[in-house]
Amino acid sequence: MAAPEREPWLDAAAGRLVRPYTVCEGRTRPSAAFDLLTLVMATGRGPRAQLGPEHARVLRLCGGPVSVAEIAAHVRLPAVITKVVLSDLVDCGAVTARDPTPRVQGPGRSDRDLLEAVLHGLRTRL
Repeated sequence: MAAPEREPWLDAAAGRLVRPYTVCEGRTRPSAAFDLLTLVMATGRGPRAQLGPEHARVLRLCGGPVSVAEIAAHVRLPAVITKVVLSDLVDCGAVTARDPTPRVQGPGRSDRDLLEAVLHGLRTRL
C-alpha cells in the first residue's frame, strides 16, 4: 500500500480547508453498496470522466485488494464520504468491489454449524 501523501488542502492551524461534503458534491449516499470491510481493487482502466483529486488519491490506494475502512483512514475522510468516492470509481469502471468473504452455503450447512465447528476447535486447543 502506498504511503499517504501530503495534502495540499490541509493547513496545520486551520485543519482541512476543503470540507468533506464538497469532495462528493454534497451527496451522502453511495450509488453502490459498501460496508467498511468491502474490498476494492483497481481494474487498470482509467476513469472515463474527469474526477477530482480525492478520486485520484483513492484510486492510487487500490493497487491490491484494500478495505473501505483502510482507504478512509489513509485519505483521512469520513467513511461515508469515502464510500461515495468509491461508488463514483465503481460507476466509471476504475475499481471493482466485493464482499471480503463470499458466502457459500452448501446443502445442510448453516452459520450455526460453522460456529459449532469453531467452538469445537477452540475447546480441543484449550
